[in-house]
Amino acid sequence: MGSSARLRLYMEDNGPLILDGGLASELEAQGAKLQGDPLWSSRLLHTDPQAIREAHYRFLLGGADVISTATYQASIPGFVKHLDVTPEGARELLMSGVRLARDTVDRFVSDARPSGRRRPLVAASVGPYGAVLLDGSEYTGAYAERMSVEDLKAWHRPQIDALAAAGADLVALETVPSIKEAAALLELLREFPDTRAWLSFSCKDGRRISDGSAFADAVRLAASSTTQLVAVGVNCCSPELVEPLLDSAGSLLGPDLSWVVYPNSGGDWDTEKGWVTSEEQSASILKLSPTWRKQGADLIGGCCCITPAHIAELRRRLKGSDSSPGTKI
Repeated sequence: MGSSARLRLYMEDNGPLILDGGLASELEAQGAKLQGDPLWSSRLLHTDPQAIREAHYRFLLGGADVISTATYQASIPGFVKHLDVTPEGARELLMSGVRLARDTVDRFVSDARPSGRRRPLVAASVGPYGAVLLDGSEYTGAYAERMSVEDLKAWHRPQIDALAAAGADLVALETVPSIKEAAALLELLREFPDTRAWLSFSCKDGRRISDGSAFADAVRLAASSTTQLVAVGVNCCSPELVEPLLDSAGSLLGPDLSWVVYPNSGGDWDTEKGWVTSEEQSASILKLSPTWRKQGADLIGGCCCITPAHIAELRRRLKGSDSSPGTKI
């Protein structure tokens, strides 16, 4: 069965799909030093791939139906610059993020054999251009003012080409702050007609994405652009913003497009310390997620500071099942 058909079947069969949580924050909790690194978690594809495997595995054990690759801040130019590899070696390293995640799913299916769960999917993470600028502009989108749609497509094309070729089940176009960059990504997606994707935005308040455009306009663009898109929504925003954002655009979803929702913990970002959050803030996802489900969200998870334990509880809340190993898959 193809990944697109499998994804639709998952979403229709005792949904929603449970996404994983904050991969980078999980790696940091296990001792990785990522703060200030221009490659962020993707450096570990080169230096410590086993750490990524184990983090993926913990989210699978926690109940994630979808795990996202360690490629959010990865790019072929970035790997060439910061790892002193050839462009060919950089492409291979980028593709290894998908293969590593797929291998971890294989191990999980073989070893844990969770009862009543379908085979988990791998989403290839594609962050915005602003992520590589290291100035927080994935939360403003200011760079898009000086770039054309063609500029943005040219930047993203090598990464999406490599990730699609590596065999990801779908591509996660995530933390997109700009409606112009969203338009570029949606146009670019058509160059890879066998690829399915979700598109999620970073948002500044309960009605607007980070560049100030109305969330409703961003959803309207997504809904009218391509049948390759399976979901549109938000990520890495405060959980409290999700309900009003979805309400502001709820009438715009067609029958073949779902909401994808995976906010962060609701903490504050400190440029020196990273995320500063509390368990009470992180737990707000658990409290608010049933509302998002009622609003039509079919893919729900977490972003920064959301742990495998949070994902396990999220699964229990939304699907009425735990993530403990069983007898079949």
